[in-house]
Amino acid sequence: MSNARQRVHQAVRRDIVDEARRQLAETGAAGLSLRAVARELGMASSAMYRYFASRDELITALIVEAYDAMGEVAEQAATTGGPAARRIAEVCRAVRAWSLDHPYEYGLLYGSPVPGYEAPGLTTGPASRVVDTLGRLVVDGWEHGEVTPGDHPPVPRPLAAQVKRLGQLAMPGVPTWTVARATQVWALLFGQIGFEVFGRMTQVVEAPEVLFEFTIATMLDLVGFAPDRRTGPRSTSA
Repeated sequence: MSNARQRVHQAVRRDIVDEARRQLAETGAAGLSLRAVARELGMASSAMYRYFASRDELITALIVEAYDAMGEVAEQAATTGGPAARRIAEVCRAVRAWSLDHPYEYGLLYGSPVPGYEAPGLTTGPASRVVDTLGRLVVDGWEHGEVTPGDHPPVPRPLAAQVKRLGQLAMPGVPTWTVARATQVWALLFGQIGFEVFGRMTQVVEAPEVLFEFTIATMLDLVGFAPDRRTGPRSTSA
């Protein structure tokens, strides 16, 4: 394929993804169809298969793009400087802001499963970007003495085996207890964001942003970050 044809192909594919994202807000992922996208773009439905072999392939493209967009804001937030605890807080805020600005994309990633759709392996890397970013910050905090495990009950043996594997991948050198707590933080972060995105806090919590800041402090406490490293001034040596 010539460079010119490649550019045209990529441009049409871009138009298809953009239109699919627009329809995502109207019909949800379950109602997305190649035929409907083709109709809005003025294309023959048969022509769609030159760009996406199936509806599922189009959904995968939307998922990968959304994970990458969220991962990018997380990674950018992690570069703000200062102690690891401060950067974790910035990552959490950035992920929340992106999610509130893109509720339908968030719903595609963390909402109800799409009937009949099974995500392929190529979504794994993009899906891991936020978790990997947070994991690197936990490692940084551990290596620089920000994290102090203290007294704690032992991690149950079946969980310890799973957490050990996770630690080797995402948080090498970090104690099993800290990795287990960091895993809880992952669930807590996306659980609270999901409640907010899907309106579960409406008429229950009047200031969700205040609750989220409290949750950040709770998450840092779970992992074992010393209180004086959570919200203090940025480190001038970092």
